[in-house]
Amino acid sequence: QVQLVESGGGLVQAGGSLRLSCAASGLTFSRYAMGWFRQAPGKEREFITTISRSGLSTDYADSVKGRFTISRDNAKNTVYLQMNVLKPEDTAVYSCAAGPTFGLKYAGTYIYWGQGTQVTVSS
Repeated sequence: QVQLVESGGGLVQAGGSLRLSCAASGLTFSRYAMGWFRQAPGKEREFITTISRSGLSTDYADSVKGRFTISRDNAKNTVYLQMNVLKPEDTAVYSCAAGPTFGLKYAGTYIYWGQGTQVTVSS
């Protein structure tokens, strides 16, 4: 059974930082590209970033470019999202997902999903 479990969310003041983790089990982690998405109340799910199987390639949404960094540790079956200079508009539920290839920005193309972790940024 495939499981993706996010952690690291919480409440932070604007300008602060958080590091999210997504631990994967039940799949050969290194064979999947990974992505992070977020969904704020009343809004559609939004692509944030993706990383290739090797970790050598990354891509970001313009809204987070320069502030967020995705990375992965294939030995630990974990993908990370370092979020810096957080803004109130970053408030959302953040979910990780495993996909078949790098570069996918549409949520429907990802195969496995975590339950999500809440990030709240206060002004």
